[in-house]
Amino acid sequence: MTVTTVPTVLTAHALLLDMDGTLVNSDAVVERIWRRWAEQHGLDPDEVMKVVHGRQGYASMAVLLPDRPMEQNHADNARMLAEETADMDGVVAIPGAGEFLASLKGLPHALVTSADVALSTARMAAAGLELPEVRVTAECVGASKPDPEGFLKGAAELGIDPADCIVFEDSAAGIAAGRAAGMRVVGVGARADFHEPDVVVRDLTQVRVEGAADGTIRLYVQ
Repeated sequence: MTVTTVPTVLTAHALLLDMDGTLVNSDAVVERIWRRWAEQHGLDPDEVMKVVHGRQGYASMAVLLPDRPMEQNHADNARMLAEETADMDGVVAIPGAGEFLASLKGLPHALVTSADVALSTARMAAAGLELPEVRVTAECVGASKPDPEGFLKGAAELGIDPADCIVFEDSAAGIAAGRAAGMRVVGVGARADFHEPDVVVRDLTQVRVEGAADGTIRLYVQ
């Protein structure tokens, strides 16, 4: 007997895409950098790794070391961003990411990442992925995810109402940011499954995109 799975169909007018964990698998670098930082500060590396995904570095440090002056967090963050930008060992595309991005050509979409311009450019290149034309990076916002500012800016840049946007995210902070922006969220990967997005996919091979004549984007999620 052949069992067929009917795909979930979602409609939107724009897609807002996280980078790390969603389009690019950079876990190897993130683990190296942050576990080293944890040991330097006498923190449990496993506990640190539960916090850092999706946030800007300074925001993660503020959670982990709440009594430390914020200027130290920003200084550490700048140094670690430089280290991450220089370390592309193990950075690869999430399965299906290249085809997924190609299917968005001509459709409203934006990259919304906690990485800065240098890091996002380097990681997308290392993964062999083309950068979307519209990008909201760390330099563009005053608050890190889980604050919704980045996703709201992405929607504004595209001229689309937040309620008509769908976010693709993998982390707790990112999913919370998408929800706070009033957007639906497609979770990508095992990490996302713990944070109850609207739909979860293993990777981007499970998503098909079609643009309609009226400007609607239809997502078929298997």
